[in-house]
Amino acid sequence: MNTIDLTPLYRNSVGFDGFGRILNSALRQSDSSSGYPPYNIEVLAENQYAITLALAGFNESELNIEIENAVLKVTGRKPEASEQRTFLHQGIAHRNFERKFTLAEHVEVVAADFDQGLLNIRLEKRIPEALKPRSIAINGQKTLSQEQAA
Repeated sequence: MNTIDLTPLYRNSVGFDGFGRILNSALRQSDSSSGYPPYNIEVLAENQYAITLALAGFNESELNIEIENAVLKVTGRKPEASEQRTFLHQGIAHRNFERKFTLAEHVEVVAADFDQGLLNIRLEKRIPEALKPRSIAINGQKTLSQEQAA
């Protein structure tokens, strides 16, 4: 497993200590990921995104979406097969899965729908007003005699 030394980044920035954890987690997941189920991550507009997972053979009751500690987790659980089937070729995976996506700060899930075997999750980055850029007025320095006169 590879890790990346982000010490130079930490010397000149504040608050990015979690970035290294996210990056190393992503590297671990890419090494062990089976690629199932296939998915797309799409930019819809500025601050709007969509994740689409191809889930042929699943229905809504077998799917679960949850968020914990800025990680979006999508799981699919198939019930045990009641009948034994014999396949000459099985190219359609009907197996349980868990797929995780790390969300950036202030990214929220706004909707999810399941249609024709595709699970679509819409996300939006909603920055609170207090964190948006704003101008700061520069007040001139008053002398002691000006403060007494006021």
